[in-house]
Formats: sequence, structure tokens, C-alpha cells
Amino acid sequence: MYGAVKEELAQKLSQIQSEGLYKAERVIVTPQGAAIRVRDGREVLNFCANNYLGLSNDDRIRDAGIKAMEAWGYGLSSVRFICGTQAPHKELEKKVADFLGMEDAILFSSCFDANGAVFEPLLDEDCAIITDSLNHASIIDGVRLCKAKRWVFKHADMRDVEEIDPDTGKQAKGLERCLKESQGARIRMIATDGVFSMDGDIANLQAICDLAERYNALVMVDDSHATGFVGKTGRGTWEHCGVAGRVDIITTTFGKALGGASGGVIAARKEIVEYMRQKARPYLFSNTLAPSIVGGTLKALEMLTATTELRDRLAANTERFRTRMTEAGFDIRKGVHPICPVMLYDEKLAHAMADALLEEGIYVIGFSFPVVPRGKARIRVQISAAHTEGQIDAAVTAFVKVGKKLGVL
Repeated sequence: MYGAVKEELAQKLSQIQSEGLYKAERVIVTPQGAAIRVRDGREVLNFCANNYLGLSNDDRIRDAGIKAMEAWGYGLSSVRFICGTQAPHKELEKKVADFLGMEDAILFSSCFDANGAVFEPLLDEDCAIITDSLNHASIIDGVRLCKAKRWVFKHADMRDVEEIDPDTGKQAKGLERCLKESQGARIRMIATDGVFSMDGDIANLQAICDLAERYNALVMVDDSHATGFVGKTGRGTWEHCGVAGRVDIITTTFGKALGGASGGVIAARKEIVEYMRQKARPYLFSNTLAPSIVGGTLKALEMLTATTELRDRLAANTERFRTRMTEAGFDIRKGVHPICPVMLYDEKLAHAMADALLEEGIYVIGFSFPVVPRGKARIRVQISAAHTEGQIDAAVTAFVKVGKKLGVL
């Protein structure tokens, strides 16, 4: 049987390559950082990692992880409710809940698992889930696992409208229209990314919470690209938008700003968290988070609670890059987030430009369908607190050189 399957897969892979959509994985041979080495030995500047605060190889985080492993072991070989809960797990849940302004929290092996867990226990066929059209794949997959009726609203559109979306040519609704249509549901939940990972735009949580309160709906926010650095003290989009106490559920990751390893969390009202402990399948049937990750994440939270130095440095670096790239003439999505999409629109051009930039010592990746919509190809540049001003300027210089060579500028 596999002979026929092998041939079909080979044809599909060939088609992906011919369309310029093939995603080759580059290998780095150093720890993560602002400067890395690739497999051929070249040192390059890294502008595509989610290492927002530069903590992925921070000595303090690494030492905390090592000490936790020495004290608590390599792994638990079990799930939480059997014999897989240690004192540091409870400590991390308490501290991350406090950091996110929530009553309680529950740990997962990733935020993908947290989003896969959060909907199914709470929402049955009498309920409704209302989700932004550009939400992360993990939210989409989590919604698919529950039996609730589904409404999708046009990205960031809060209005009571139904109209043709000029980008897709399909009928699209605003959030308020979806809320009106779903009023017969027993429980309704609005689900949104806090920061949308491809564009770097921040959800309008003020308007979302206003509508949720008017129409009696819960609000769930995935803050993976915000926790640790968005908001005045880095608490996330709820702090940035001024909606403390108005969001019911926050999911987020430890695998980006908080040290860059893995692990995720649902932070929420205490009854929601307790119910998740009883019903969330990725929690009940997955191994406990490794002690080293718990130790490293505890240290990251301690550091970020003590000072906003890294968050402030990241904001300054982001403004520098965005300003200089815009002045150079690039089409870069407006915003304040360290995700800085350089729009190219052509899939093959995006990958060709990324390859050319690597030759100039700048490590970036071209993004194309299905990661972004067709015709929206880009290079997603990501800024870190670990970058120096000189490194940021070097990246802009390389972009200008390659942009002129490829006809982008």
C-alpha cells in the first residue's frame, strides 16, 4: 500500500516546492540568542525567534533550570493526578496566576495543549463559541474539539454587520452581529488572540469586553505573544488595554518571552481552573511539566516582577527597527509590537529574500501560505531585548541592500 502513498506524497511535496511554499528547516549549532551560528559555521544575527526578552540562554534562567533538575529530577514519568505533582508545580501555578491577574492557574506541556483543553470541558452543544477569523491554529483546533455552535467574526471587526470581506470575497460578520445571533446559547465564549502572531496587531480587548458584558459572554484570550513584555509591567494585553478583571480566561506559553523552553498555562477564575483539573484531557492524559522548565519559568517571573528593564529595552529596540525600516521605504505593518511584518505579497519573493538576507548575515524566514493567507507573503522580523542598536542597524542595512537587488525598493 505504501508504494501508492509514497508516490502521492512525493507529488504533493513537489507541488509545494514549485509553488514556492516549501518550508525548509535551517539548523543552528549554538544556543538561541541574538547572534547564532548556522550549520556551515557562519555567525549570523537572529531576527526571527520569539526570544522577546533575550532569556532563552540567560545564565540566571539556565542555572535555575539546572538547580531544579538536580533537586527534583529529570521528569515525573506520570500525569499530575496520579503521582506527577511536586511542590514547584503548585508554586508556579500560584505565581503565574498572580502575574496574570487571575485567581488560579493550571499547567500544560504547551499553550497548544492549553488551547486544546480549554473549550471542550466548558462548552457543549447548547453553547456557542465566537472566534476571530485570524486566531492561532491552536485555538481553531481547540474549538473543533468541542460541540458548541461556532461563529467566526471578521478579524478585529466589532460591528453589528454582515458584509462581503474584500480580502476573501466571502460573507463576513462583525463580533456584535455574532453575539446577537447566538443569544439563545446557554454559555457563550468570545475567543481571541491577545496579539496576532503574523501581523503583530493587538486585540481590541476594551471593545471586546464591553460587548461581552452587554451580551453576557465569557472572554478568553491567548496571550502567548504578549506575556512578559506587553503592557506597562509586561503582564500582557489585558494590562495594555486596561481591562483588568474583565477577562475570564487567559492562556499563554512559557516558550517565548519567559525563557523560550516549553510549557503553557490556563489562568482563570478559580472554578474554571478547578473544573479543568477534573475534565481537561491534555492535562489528565499528558506527562507533567519537567522540573527544569518549572524552575526556569519561576526565575523568569521573579526577574520580570522585580524590574521592567528588559521590557523597556525591547520597546526601544522595536521602535528603532520599525522607524528605520519605514524610512527606508519598506511596507511594514504599523504597530508597536516586536513582531514586524515586512510585507512582500509574493511567496517566491519572500523565500528568495530570506535566503539572500542569510547571505548577508541576517537570519530571517519567509512566511507564505498556509501560515499566512495567499497573496500575503512576508518576512516576519522579530525584535529582541538582546539585540544591540548596532545589530538592528545592521539588519536594516542588509534589508535595504537585498531589497534594492530584488526590486522590492
